[in-house]
Amino acid sequence: MKILKGDKVVVIAGKDKGKEGTVQAVYPKKNKVVVEGVNVHKKHRKPTQQTPEGSVVEIYVPIDASNVAIVDPKTKKATRVAYSVDKDGKKIRVTKASGSKLN
Repeated sequence: MKILKGDKVVVIAGKDKGKEGTVQAVYPKKNKVVVEGVNVHKKHRKPTQQTPEGSVVEIYVPIDASNVAIVDPKTKKATRVAYSVDKDGKKIRVTKASGSKLN
C-alpha cells in the first residue's frame, strides 16, 4: 500500500467523490484507510452515569484505499505514487505527475 498516515488524499470514487482530507489511519491487511471528513457516520451512544442524556457522535469509517489518490504537492491534483532511490540509497516515494518527493 503506497498511502501512509498523514498523506493528503482526494476521494476519486464513491459518495464522497471530490472531497479532500488527510489520512488518519491505515489498515494494510484490509486495504482500507480512514480519511478526515470522509465517510462520516453517526453513532448513537447510550446514556451512562457520566452522560445521563446520551449523545450522537460522528465517527470516520474506513474507506477502500483504491478509492483515494494522493494529492500532488505541486499541481494540487490527484496522482499516482512511484518509488525511487535517492543518492544515499534510500527508497523514497515520488509522484508520477510531477516527480516531487512525498514526505
